[in-house]
Amino acid sequence: MTLDDIRADFALLDDWEDRYRYVIELGRALPPFPDALRTDANKVRGCASQVWLATERVGSPGAPAAGDKLEMQGMSDAHIVQGLIALLFIIYRGKTLDEIVKTDAEGIFASLGLREHLTPQRSNGLASMVKRIRSDATEMLAA
Repeated sequence: MTLDDIRADFALLDDWEDRYRYVIELGRALPPFPDALRTDANKVRGCASQVWLATERVGSPGAPAAGDKLEMQGMSDAHIVQGLIALLFIIYRGKTLDEIVKTDAEGIFASLGLREHLTPQRSNGLASMVKRIRSDATEMLAA
């Protein structure tokens, strides 16, 4: 699934209830989140729901570190937030660490019309998740 697929699917869904169900289904398709990763270090602060994100640097042997990517796992106890996590993973999939830092994920959510349909608490949680992913990528670039 790509961001273009999401955009095309959203264009086919007329009302926001259908779009919410679609986002929830994306979240249900995420792989199970290992209990061992439900740590305080992986917990995302600033979310009304319980959210955990685990990231790992993935590089190609012999390739420059700038080409490294971020492997992500995540979960939430709220269905819609789990779907937002899935959307974030789609947005960042295949991008290098540098590209992740430069990607305007919140702008992409706005272009999908999601920002205006999220509660202020969900919007703050989304911003916290984006900040966390960017922060992890930035730290990995500096290492």
